Amino acid sequence: MPYSEEERAFIEWYPRGYGVGFKVKERLFETQTKYQRLELYETEGFGKLLVLDGTVQLVEVGEESYHEVLVHPVMLAHPNPKRVLIIGGGDGGTLREVLRYESVEKATMVEIDEMVVEVSRIYLGIDRGAFDDPRAELIIGDGVKYLKETEERFDVIIVDSTDPVGPAKLLFSEDFYRSAYEKLNERGLYITQAGSVYLFTNELLDAYKAMKKVFDRVYYFSFPVIGYASPWSFLVGVKGDLDFREVDVSRAPEKLYYYDPERHETLFQMPKYVRELLEKE
Repeated sequence: MPYSEEERAFIEWYPRGYGVGFKVKERLFETQTKYQRLELYETEGFGKLLVLDGTVQLVEVGEESYHEVLVHPVMLAHPNPKRVLIIGGGDGGTLREVLRYESVEKATMVEIDEMVVEVSRIYLGIDRGAFDDPRAELIIGDGVKYLKETEERFDVIIVDSTDPVGPAKLLFSEDFYRSAYEKLNERGLYITQAGSVYLFTNELLDAYKAMKKVFDRVYYFSFPVIGYASPWSFLVGVKGDLDFREVDVSRAPEKLYYYDPERHETLFQMPKYVRELLEKE
């Protein structure tokens, strides 16, 4: 088991015996939801720890290192993001960052597991009121199905999912990317996390290859995320003439802790061997 009562520690094991661990004060909550095993811990130095099926979703102290980087680069690269779709993101952190933009008229969040939302609201509160924002629409349902069936169109689509292995693999398929491309407006941006650069390299390559078949342009970048096997990879798909390498710094929200819009170009650093593998695609 990832959690050891004897050692008072939680460890997420990645391929090849690599682990990311936290010292734990106590287990606050655990349950088997309709879809997955949900656990919540109080750590010694990083606040609360949210775990789904044995994988770290976030730690309270430093969660912005993921949510800021998932949201702000695409929001600032789009000149006027009014309608945003979030698939996943039940903890509310992504929704919180999206709603920091006054241009946003509606942010729709589709989360399959209602229990993740409920537990996050009760124990974490990192949404900071985002779920109660009148611009927010929460849909409990299957994001893949929603994207295929909706008649709505979006400026930005953000996929805040679990790792690109197991059940979440559908969110990294060519079919899913085609659905996303069709539901973007004429000028739109799509972003997804794509796993550990070093430990999920093949999954990153597969997702990049599939996206290249669908989007007009595809960008890759990485960032160190607290609680994950860093560096963590992200993929951005572009529809239309937008340039993801250019961001409007003047629209950046105040008090960003991790993502620096004025140093946007630093996102594109990638280990040489991984960059070479990606460029072969």
